[in-house]
Formats: sequence, structure tokens, C-alpha cells
Amino acid sequence: MSDSSGYVYEPEGFDAAKLAVVMDLKNNQHARISKYCEHSPTAEFHPGNKPWQETACDIALPCATQNEIEEEDALALYANGCYCVCEGANMPSTPDAIKVYHDRGMMYAPAKASNAGGVAVSGLEMSQNSGRLSWTREQVDGKLKEIMSDIYQACIEGSQRAHRPGNLQVGANVAGFVKVADAMLAQGCV
Repeated sequence: MSDSSGYVYEPEGFDAAKLAVVMDLKNNQHARISKYCEHSPTAEFHPGNKPWQETACDIALPCATQNEIEEEDALALYANGCYCVCEGANMPSTPDAIKVYHDRGMMYAPAKASNAGGVAVSGLEMSQNSGRLSWTREQVDGKLKEIMSDIYQACIEGSQRAHRPGNLQVGANVAGFVKVADAMLAQGCV
């Protein structure tokens, strides 16, 4: 876990209870990630550093800033055992980093697909407002899971259509292009 002040390494990983502590610290207390160490005897804070080159992980979730993972960071992630990068920020990986993911056979979920949840929930909120509806958290979550599953399926189908099966980046590009092209055809624009 990281923020602009540095990162926390939790040797045994973050389970649901540890994530709840982080969520409380960040969302309610507006605290720096370093404060998490007060809640865990095993956590280590690394001030001023990014986790990408220093920490072993299975899955990397860059969720902060654009271009935060560069080629050398991607190479280090791979060398440290990372097999999947799922972007939660807008374009957190540079093109050179993305090339490393593909060249090394890492699973890569590009922001345009994996980060769509926020936009989707905004759309659900607009639907509720315009229809004067009130959905429970569970209902919104269920609708979001369905939307994200549909996005994943569109990416898989797009990657197959482009003869690049499993490449979610290509699939997201193809799916987005087809969606716009179909809308333009439906509107008589072409």
C-alpha cells in the first residue's frame, strides 16, 4: 500500500481486516499510509519510495498517478514474481512498462477497462436520480459486478476478434472502437 509519502510493506499480505484498517485511515481519518504501522506489528514503512522495485508481489494495483510505473519498475515487478498488473488509475503505466508486461507474458488489465467502475457507478447514480430510485449498496454492487463482467467479456471478445486472444489492452481498444462505430452507424453518421 502506498501514497505520496511512501509505502507500507506487510510481509503476510493484506487480508480483509487489514484492508478495513487502511480504508478507515485513508477515508475517515485522512491519514498518511505510514499510520497503518501503528496498527500492525509486522508492517514496515518505506518513506519516499514507490513499491514497484523493492517489494515482491503477485498482483500490482497502481491506483494513484499517471506514468507511475516505468519500464524499470515493470522489469522489477516481473523479477519479483508479479504476474498481473491491474490499473486503477488513469494510465499509471508508461508504454514501455506495458511492453514489458506483454513481452513477459504478465496479465495486464488496462485502465480503460479495469478502471471503468467509477464511471459505471456514476452512471448508476444518474439512473437512480433521474428515476427517483433508491438502491441499496448491495444492489449497486450487484449492478457494478454485472457491468464489469460485461466489460471483461467485451475485452476478451475484442482480443479474439483482433487475433490477439487474451490481450485485454487490444481487446479494450477493439471493443471501444466497435461500440463507437456501431453508434455512428445507428445514428447515420457514416
